[in-house]
Amino acid sequence: MGPLIDVLGARVYLDANIIVYAVEGFEAYAEPINELLGGMDSGKLVAFSSAMTLAEVLVKPKQDHDAYLERAFKAFLRSSRAFELLPVTIDVLEKAAELRATTKLKLPDAIHVATAVAWGATSLLTNDRALRMAPDCNVVVLSEAHSR
Repeated sequence: MGPLIDVLGARVYLDANIIVYAVEGFEAYAEPINELLGGMDSGKLVAFSSAMTLAEVLVKPKQDHDAYLERAFKAFLRSSRAFELLPVTIDVLEKAAELRATTKLKLPDAIHVATAVAWGATSLLTNDRALRMAPDCNVVVLSEAHSR
């Protein structure tokens, strides 16, 4: 595959910003996002995210009354062999509270990290450098991985 797939491992948690890049497109990251999607399609990796991601990515389409983009996000987030949308469980919320108490992570970020850890992610792919402070989680920042 490529250098990004090698860094990510077999079970990759996708932060909401990565899903936005995948669905809406973002020219600066087209190459690594295509590599990620190719890895998912080929079965080299399985991606997953928190159900909370749905609430995050639908804000702009709803503000803009963009039904097409809303459907595109929902289609991407539909569970398949290559992607799974995971529930926000009590255990995840307790871990998120612990992360909030011990780091400077905001609640949505703490939920993302807690979900990644709880479901055995080999890495958490994001473009949010603030997530690097997350303990017990291999955080890969897309802009940094892409510039290697």
